[in-house]
Amino acid sequence: MAERSAAHLARNLRRLREERGLSQQQISDLAGIPRPTWASLESGSANPTLSVLSRTASALQVSIEELIGPPRTACRLFPAAEVAIKKRGAARVRPLVPESIPGLDIVRMEIAPGGSMAGTPHTAGTREYLTCERGVVELAASGEVHRLGPGDALVFRGDQRHTYRNPGRSAAVAVSVVAFAPVSG
Repeated sequence: MAERSAAHLARNLRRLREERGLSQQQISDLAGIPRPTWASLESGSANPTLSVLSRTASALQVSIEELIGPPRTACRLFPAAEVAIKKRGAARVRPLVPESIPGLDIVRMEIAPGGSMAGTPHTAGTREYLTCERGVVELAASGEVHRLGPGDALVFRGDQRHTYRNPGRSAAVAVSVVAFAPVSG
């Protein structure tokens, strides 16, 4: 297992460094570690401390998990059958992209005719972007109701109570992008 992690680390470091167009000397300077240590990491012969992994991840602007995990492929197909669909009220909701994107939540909603779905209020400062693809979607928030047809988009505060509704006689489809407010530290 340790050998596999070392091999993953070596391949990931080399790929990430090359994607950024940096030499071993340049990236080791950014990470604050000696170049021979970097070379050992890329060869898979090093047994780095947590401190070295942390400085390396910081220099490459990735998580430690991305450094030691299986290398990412250039492409990955997610068959529709593998993407989880959740039932929420009269809606079927599924992620539009199957991998999480830090700070974003992107979902596709299909709302049954005459149906509705309560939205989840998010942390203060969160923005939500709603686009109607098909049918009619009404969004109720802050005592106002906004009606969206195909191609219409609406931006609103995602930190308030809100409800999505389909007043039509056929299914409505919309995409919601929630941009979470940065967490203050």
